[in-house]
Amino acid sequence: MSKRLQGLWLLLVAFTVFQTTLSLDFKYYSYNEMYATVRNITSGCKEISRVYTIGKTVQGRDLVVVEFSDNPGKHEILEPEFKYVGNMHGNEVIGKELLLHLVNEICTTYKRNSTIMNLVRNTRIHILITMNPDGFMAAKEGMCVGVTGRPNANGFDLNRNFPDPFYSRTYPIQPETEAIMKWLKAYPFVLSANLHGGAIVANYPYDNYRNGKGTSGFYAKSPDDTFYRHISTVYAEHNARMRSGTACSGDNFPGGITNGAHWYSLAGGMQDYNYRYTNCFEITLELSCCKYPSNTTLKTFWDENKESLIAYMQQVHSGVKGLVTKNNVTLENAVVRVTKIDKTVNTTKDGEYWRLLPPGRYEMSVENCVKMVTVRKGQVARLDFELAQCSTNGVVTLAKGSAPFSLGTILVTVYRLLL
Repeated sequence: MSKRLQGLWLLLVAFTVFQTTLSLDFKYYSYNEMYATVRNITSGCKEISRVYTIGKTVQGRDLVVVEFSDNPGKHEILEPEFKYVGNMHGNEVIGKELLLHLVNEICTTYKRNSTIMNLVRNTRIHILITMNPDGFMAAKEGMCVGVTGRPNANGFDLNRNFPDPFYSRTYPIQPETEAIMKWLKAYPFVLSANLHGGAIVANYPYDNYRNGKGTSGFYAKSPDDTFYRHISTVYAEHNARMRSGTACSGDNFPGGITNGAHWYSLAGGMQDYNYRYTNCFEITLELSCCKYPSNTTLKTFWDENKESLIAYMQQVHSGVKGLVTKNNVTLENAVVRVTKIDKTVNTTKDGEYWRLLPPGRYEMSVENCVKMVTVRKGQVARLDFELAQCSTNGVVTLAKGSAPFSLGTILVTVYRLLL
């Protein structure tokens, strides 16, 4: 064989091996298979990935998180942190497999996919593929309804197990729930979604209001209802079946979204806990009519949700972010307010804050320092507060990576600030 043919043959072999490493079967992975597959996938993108655990289940299985960042293992100042959580109900399995495929997608395409590359460079992404592996291992393929495998190994529904201001829990917080709560304290998460099954809809807070379990059909409007409707719509509009609002028998969800309590009310849910007790905004994604459908449907679900999963992550780069300082010293736990929106966020130990907001003009404040800011679609406004030099005439600049102001926009902004 000539050297030229030999070289071509080696290239072909290398290409075949490369393609094989990119392939991920559409099947249900057992817990051990999933863990091994995660390790195998991320071994090919060590420079942007990290695998870590946040706790153990009742039966001793690790709750495994895959992190993606251009500096894995490190928080970068003013870089937002995002999370996906799958398989909270062990018998609602589509989310688990979609997140495994999302890990593979990020790892294998970030060098050639500009959208993925920008996300990895400007976001710290955390993916908990399964929150309830014990339940998953008890569930059965083909069971579209029922509760086999739904709870954890102690028999508790994890999506009824979080602290709730309107409901006095009489049963103990479970290890999986406790792990999530500690996780939320350890990382400055900004945006999140948890993946379920049994319907096809994007469900946003609140799931209940004032009266605990409440009455289904009552719209429990959160202070950030406009933004929640926006991000839920972003997910739904990229998924044709979800967008139809009638994908499953009996469903009627205009635009493919719903307020949680308006659909049915529950207490102790994870999305409300995120919003009420932390800085993190979370929605619940119901992704399949059948909770545990045949594995032959997995490719279809991936095709339906791939773009939605990516587009939703991009929404973490919305609204306003900045630093709060006093005499150039960063302030931890400073309270950041938006006038007329009854939801505050607190600064991190590094004095950072992120405030997700839809496009518009807002008055924001920290202590007695008040500033105005304009949020534009697809951009993040940068608004810092130096409390020792407080002024009511705030100067707004764009955050790193945002499109620059045009001269006309600058003049309009200056004019508005002088009003």
